[in-house]
Amino acid sequence: MGQPLYIAAPLFSAAEREFNARLCSKLEHLGYDVTLPQRDCTGSREEIFRACLSAIKSAEVIVAVLEGATCDDGTAFEVGYAYALGKRIFGLRTDFRHAGEHGARLNLMLEKACERILASEEELLAALEKMEGEHGEKAKN
Repeated sequence: MGQPLYIAAPLFSAAEREFNARLCSKLEHLGYDVTLPQRDCTGSREEIFRACLSAIKSAEVIVAVLEGATCDDGTAFEVGYAYALGKRIFGLRTDFRHAGEHGARLNLMLEKACERILASEEELLAALEKMEGEHGEKAKN
């Protein structure tokens, strides 16, 4: 079993859920043990909330999907919570629109909470694959 990874992403439209599921599959193919909230955090509203918090606490890596003119508010909360816990956060933002103040691509707080913000799925997967390789090397030493 690989490193635990949590996907923080909007999940309210069919397109969002399909994108998240496809990304999850790619991350699992890389060997990560992925928590996908739309699949893994179920039950009452309270149970979903608690399950997501627990999964974020357990995760070593967070992948945050930061699309749209403004970031999804649940995703923003998850990023802030993960940052407060000292988690490694990788943002994915393929959206080319400006979403932050002063012409920035993203809100300053989200931008600074992320270790890196990648502009494509391919860039994200390559960065995580590289990090996973470095993690494996450290574990051997």
